[in-house]
Amino acid sequence: MALSPQPVPERIALDGRLCLAANRWGARRAVGLFFAAISRLGDGLFWYALMTVLALGGGARGVTVALQMALTGLAALILYRTLKRWTQRPRPYRGCAGVVARVPPLDEFSFPSGHTLHAVSFSVVALAWFPVLAPLLLTFTLLVAASRVVLGLHYPSDVLAAIAIGLLLGGAALALGPAQAWGGF
Repeated sequence: MALSPQPVPERIALDGRLCLAANRWGARRAVGLFFAAISRLGDGLFWYALMTVLALGGGARGVTVALQMALTGLAALILYRTLKRWTQRPRPYRGCAGVVARVPPLDEFSFPSGHTLHAVSFSVVALAWFPVLAPLLLTFTLLVAASRVVLGLHYPSDVLAAIAIGLLLGGAALALGPAQAWGGF
């Protein structure tokens, strides 16, 4: 007896449709170049520059937040790599017809978005110390998250999960506090 194909759950089908629509929008030269540049900055360049500026120009408080961001980033790296190996979700350009990778991926798997997870967790920590940075960091973080879908490297659900994880990780870093996390620094 042959088994009939199971219907694709609506949430998965929606995820693929949204990914395809965003990726097609990214096929426009200006849009693709813009989001490729945002994604490249989100590889770490923007965050390393921010940590450096805070450490050099923010006094002891700036050094503290830069260290807290660096340790949060290390935890995010370990967590997202572990999740990617565990879930092994193929990237959209491999699993969703019509989606094109507009830039080369940094690794093989899709879930969760490491760029988004880092951007959110870094922003949570930095904004707790320097709320004046909110317009810059919130805008940049949202653009990084969008870039990952537009460029065909992540499904929207990868990005949404990374936002949730980043919020939890950033919040946990703040809950530990600099004194507890760095032995009284």
